[in-house]
Amino acid sequence: MPRGLFSRWRSVLGQLATRSVRMEFEGIPLLIENVPFRKLCNWFATGLATYVKPENTWGWPLQLQIEPTNRCNLQCPLCPGTDNLNRPKGNMDPGLFRKVIDEIGDKLFILYLWNWGEPFLNPAIYEMIAYARGKGIRVVTDTNGHLFGERETADKLIQSGLDILSFSVDGITQKSYEAYRRGGDLETVLQGIRLIVARKRALKSQTPFLALRFMVMRHNEHEIPQLQAFSRALGVDALVIKKMNPAFRVPYGEKGPNGPEEAFLPKDSRYRRFAYDPASQAALKVRRNPCRNLWRSATINWDGMVSPCCCDPDGKYSLGNSNETAFRSIWRGAAYCRMRSNFRSDWQQIPICRECTNAYQGGEMGSAMFPELFLLNNDRGSS
Repeated sequence: MPRGLFSRWRSVLGQLATRSVRMEFEGIPLLIENVPFRKLCNWFATGLATYVKPENTWGWPLQLQIEPTNRCNLQCPLCPGTDNLNRPKGNMDPGLFRKVIDEIGDKLFILYLWNWGEPFLNPAIYEMIAYARGKGIRVVTDTNGHLFGERETADKLIQSGLDILSFSVDGITQKSYEAYRRGGDLETVLQGIRLIVARKRALKSQTPFLALRFMVMRHNEHEIPQLQAFSRALGVDALVIKKMNPAFRVPYGEKGPNGPEEAFLPKDSRYRRFAYDPASQAALKVRRNPCRNLWRSATINWDGMVSPCCCDPDGKYSLGNSNETAFRSIWRGAAYCRMRSNFRSDWQQIPICRECTNAYQGGEMGSAMFPELFLLNNDRGSS
């Protein structure tokens, strides 16, 4: 048995024996302990399915992404939600959220509570977090940070039980920040972060773990050397460096030297997500798509529509509606099985997969998207 495969199986068996599963979010380690036997069995079955890739998968999602809303208070130029999202705007109904969690929550490890929008614009977000945490699910979310100016709001966030909150802060001056986070005010965000940090201390709470996420672009890459000191001064727990995604859809798509992404693609190749052909400068495609989403995760939009992943902002590849059909029936249904079969036979014939970040060399979703993680004010160590 190859050494790498032996080590992997030894790790799997060790986690089964200790009932402690190690996962991560944007490189931040998440140790999930005392895992119930039923959930542990699902973790094992789903893990096997991601390698074998059966049409009718053996397990249930380990991770679920739920969109509280697709409304946003900023105008980020590369985000489909800014001005060309081709589906209605709205907030997820708390009743629908509870329905989905009740149906699948006993199998879930992590809930990603955001998609195409600012999740905290849904007034029921704190109720959603608390409900999922009450079911033993780890909850993480991302925010642009403009809605935490009041002590009451900060306390609601902390008391909800949220595990990880990531702040998207792509600039350390107003000029660099608003070059991408258009309509945003950096000082408002920083005041909100400081308030949450202060209230965590006052309430003696270990959660939420607070991360500052910095997406590297051409106009802000010069700020990278200052980021650790900037983040430490705020009191956050981690600094996460993220590579931007220059694929996906208009205006993300590669368009050559005059394309709209050129204004954002960093000059430093270390912070470019993809590998490029030296002659043509075209992003290089992979032969084998490494994506495992069809066997281990799903995305549910605010209106209940189920997509195979987050790379479907318009809901064009919907596999069912959880308002009308039980999620478990959708997950094992004909549409999902057909898409798994098509992916396994020829993933390049599926438009959403052909244009995904996973289709490019260096673009695999996961730790490769986050080349640097600095754990700052906690006992998890640093890297």
